[in-house]
Amino acid sequence: MVWYAALVLAVAGERVAELAVALRNTRWARARGGVESGRGHYPAMVALHTALLVGCLVEAAVADRPFVPLLGWAMAAVVLAAQGLRWWCIRTLGHRWNTRVVVVPGLPLVTGGPYRLLRHPNYVAVAAEGIALPLVHGAWVTAALFTVCNAVLMAVRVRCEEAALTSASGVPA
Repeated sequence: MVWYAALVLAVAGERVAELAVALRNTRWARARGGVESGRGHYPAMVALHTALLVGCLVEAAVADRPFVPLLGWAMAAVVLAAQGLRWWCIRTLGHRWNTRVVVVPGLPLVTGGPYRLLRHPNYVAVAAEGIALPLVHGAWVTAALFTVCNAVLMAVRVRCEEAALTSASGVPA
């Protein structure tokens, strides 16, 4: 269980790094006329992602979930792949990547990197991690609850993002 706690804490550290990048990118975007949308759902997103990390540790410990090697190692690989995809998204979008929806009017859509393959690859990474991280140590209730709540939140988020991109470019996203 100690190594699992270390994994969850490493993911939490990665989230802190994301927030630092997002803060820098928010300043960059606002200096160029960036407009933020979707402020109302952002606190729910932060709460959900925090609950995922806490839920992983609490469920594994309190429910005494066992580490099942075949499942656990496979899910650990998915967690690592999700981190790779997330940072590929961050690198591809550069200053335009954010945890918030902040769009600089007039900039064209990014169509390189993972965006040439998927419309919202970062959300694929989030969904994969939300399922895999809890299942590394058998926390299936956390995985299920996160997946359902994340699906609802992503429906709101993607609509918000698409509307903001359309508004900023004048062309349907």
